[in-house]
Amino acid sequence: MNMLRRYLLPGFVFQSVVIAGGYGTGRELAEFFLSRGPLGGLLAMALATVVWSAVCIVSYEFARVFRAYEYRSFFQRLLGPGWVAFEALYVALMMIVLAVIAAAAGSITEETFGLPYLSGVVGILALVGFLVFGGNRVIERAFAGWSGVLYVVYFIFFVMCVRSFGPAIQESLSSGGIEGSWILGGLQYAGYNLGVLPAVLITIRHHRNRRDTFIAGLLTGPIAMIPALLFFCAIAGEYPGILTASVPVNHMLELLGSRSFQIVFQVMLFGTLVETGAGLIHAVNERIARTFAERNRALPARTRVAAALGLLGLGAVIAQFGLTDLIARGYGMITYGYLLVFVLPVLTWGIVLIRRQRAAAQTA
Repeated sequence: MNMLRRYLLPGFVFQSVVIAGGYGTGRELAEFFLSRGPLGGLLAMALATVVWSAVCIVSYEFARVFRAYEYRSFFQRLLGPGWVAFEALYVALMMIVLAVIAAAAGSITEETFGLPYLSGVVGILALVGFLVFGGNRVIERAFAGWSGVLYVVYFIFFVMCVRSFGPAIQESLSSGGIEGSWILGGLQYAGYNLGVLPAVLITIRHHRNRRDTFIAGLLTGPIAMIPALLFFCAIAGEYPGILTASVPVNHMLELLGSRSFQIVFQVMLFGTLVETGAGLIHAVNERIARTFAERNRALPARTRVAAALGLLGLGAVIAQFGLTDLIARGYGMITYGYLLVFVLPVLTWGIVLIRRQRAAAQTA
């Protein structure tokens, strides 16, 4: 259990929070990867994985050294007064992702189960509220357990697609097609998804030394990207037609024609939407809790739930702009902000601060 918490849990939490805004519907994979061509998409995914792991290694060690387990403390240490720039970007990204979650949840219940769109939105509100109310322990257990479910379902999905569309997938991946800049696609995808890192910081309290943070950070990139790689290969056979599908996963499930697996996949996806919403909102609650603690007060549990429901409700309103536009425009605008405010500072100034802190600890 200790090995799981120290080495794998950060990756599982990162994956759980990334998936709804990162590749759950498949729209994101089409937008940032497959649009670069089959080979270009694979290269972009490899680049994004390397960037994730590199940033996570440094960020985990930064959080451990400075005991900064929520984003306010983390970015105050890293950016000083400029930390509010990260919070503005984080809130903007969170609202877009929550909108994607609300839209996807409504679509799942409507298209898969024939229930009203609103029932999906209400259902996800209730489940996110439950997880947020449970706090760190409940969230960590839920994320680790559901990650196992996710891996199994994505692997089955990949196998089914290979069996049904194997020749088309092989032809697409072997064509060597590259469209546009795969480097830009990889950096954009890595950049906006790293915005969810605050949700992972709570797990770093389990780390005892630099070795723990290095291994956990190194594993985070592959842990989070492997399901996306399986998904990418599964839909590659439908390139380029799949690029115009609003929700590529629904398109592929319809082609597979298995009603039972469609239900299983959508239940799994609904669960990941809940995890993503809970992780993003929990990071905000931890930031608020730290402010309360500085004033010798405890954050009431009802305030945690109220924040979760309010933020998700606002996300449901934003969802009316449409899934494709949210992903294509919203993520694109925020990506460069994260690269400037987070990725570059943590990989440069963050390393300097870590070394200074270690030197100070050795001479103390």
